[in-house]
Amino acid sequence: MASTRQRQRAQQVKQAQKQAQRQAARRARKQRVWTLVALFTVLALVGAFAVAALVNSDGPDAACPAGVEAARDTYELAEPSVAEDRTWTVTLQACSGDTTADIVLELDGAAAPQAVASFVTLAQGGYFDGTGCHRLTTQGIFVLQCGDPTFTGSGSPGYYFGPVENAPEDDVYPAGTVAMARRGDDPESMGSQFFLVYEESTIPSDSAGGYTVFGTITSGLDFVQAVADAGVEGGASDGAPATPVTIEGVETQ
Repeated sequence: MASTRQRQRAQQVKQAQKQAQRQAARRARKQRVWTLVALFTVLALVGAFAVAALVNSDGPDAACPAGVEAARDTYELAEPSVAEDRTWTVTLQACSGDTTADIVLELDGAAAPQAVASFVTLAQGGYFDGTGCHRLTTQGIFVLQCGDPTFTGSGSPGYYFGPVENAPEDDVYPAGTVAMARRGDDPESMGSQFFLVYEESTIPSDSAGGYTVFGTITSGLDFVQAVADAGVEGGASDGAPATPVTIEGVETQ
């Protein structure tokens, strides 16, 4: 009799153990299912956010807003002592199409103190921010002309200055030269506009004595060359670049 009860108890214990094992297995399966559901939910949310970001993005060109074609505040001409006997590093944060680049200039305050003082003061005052390069020449002389916020070639910071400083005696402007632009032949007509020379150019000094060389391009000349390679709007040799250039900001050191 005792043996029968013991066997029954043993069977009951086994059945209880099996039931406990089945319940544990069911709980484990449910846990795995909920884990997978949670994982898929997270992945779906991440995918949705990624798609939303792409939809709301303006694409590659979002990094290159169009230049703001408008006059800026007027400035007082800085004294040459601001830059005299000093070397300045200036970074133009530029973009064209879907390409961005830092065009780094080294400005020589000893060779052209008035031009450098004017340029640095305008840069630090935000004059060039949001402007563009309105003119490209691809025949005879090879320059990208920038610094006019009106994009017309006639804009100024409210002053003009001269005379010409540090013009090359042989009329040759090597690739990488940074020079001040003038209005016509007037040596007293420099303002905010400047040339980035991307290929060696010979510019006759004429009656005004050439152009003020006030710096060199130490980095980013390949960006300027790429703009030049894209040509002038309408296929001309002198005019607006086919791929517009925007200067988003300028840093000085």
